[in-house]
Amino acid sequence: MSMTPSKKSRERYSASKFAIDCVLTVFGILMVLPLIMLTANAFKTPAELLAWPPRLIPQSPTLDNFSSVLTDTPLLTWMGNSLAFAAISTVAIVLTSLITGYVLAKFRFPGVNLIFVGVLATAIVPFEVYMIPLYLGVKQLGLLNSIGGLLAGYLVMSFGIFLIRQYALTSIPDELLEAARMDGAGEWWIFLRIVLPLMRGPIGTLTVLAFFQAWTTFAWPMIVNTARDKYVLEVGLALFQTGFTVDLGRLSAAAALSLIPSVIFFGAMRRNFVKGVATSGMKE
Repeated sequence: MSMTPSKKSRERYSASKFAIDCVLTVFGILMVLPLIMLTANAFKTPAELLAWPPRLIPQSPTLDNFSSVLTDTPLLTWMGNSLAFAAISTVAIVLTSLITGYVLAKFRFPGVNLIFVGVLATAIVPFEVYMIPLYLGVKQLGLLNSIGGLLAGYLVMSFGIFLIRQYALTSIPDELLEAARMDGAGEWWIFLRIVLPLMRGPIGTLTVLAFFQAWTTFAWPMIVNTARDKYVLEVGLALFQTGFTVDLGRLSAAAALSLIPSVIFFGAMRRNFVKGVATSGMKE
């Protein structure tokens, strides 16, 4: 008895879906494996870290690396500096991106397209090009070794402006805004009561991107904050590596602890992040 076309299509779809799932599973394992090895190394003794061939699971788990990191280094201070820096930077980037992106999308005035092109142009300028002028400006303002100096380069994100503008253009109808204006609503009321609730998806995406941009930055904090107690976490982790040696056990323990805030944050924001990535630039 021959199979109907619908059954054949279901079988072909199932086979292709199974193949895709297998490929994605392999890539997922390859991406997670370094994190598993990092966490395992944090519990290993020095002898196990130097053993060959290396073992994934510690034979004699120990907490010495964690206790040494927490007692011998100001790791919690560095983590607090990173959290404060990332939180303020994220709020600033979300606010500036929302307001600028919405204005560029829904308001018509001379030069609006030129301004948007200028915003996009800044995205292709490498940080190294303006790093020294920015440092000199921060120094003249007396903001070295302060949270203000760190934030100097992390208050605006050109991609965030682009993301909000594209979403506002494609997913927020002009008729809705005009109807609110005809009812007597002011621009700020429209922005706060109508636009923001419709932008939960891209706001979640932008929040995650802005947070991890600030959380993982290294070059700029290393330049503007030279006092040991002002280090952010990424700069502090570099101290576990010298010119000839790497304290792998303590470095793994410190890195494992540094993952906790980022994992919690992404876990809390993952739905909005995925929604924003899936819907930005698409009409709903």
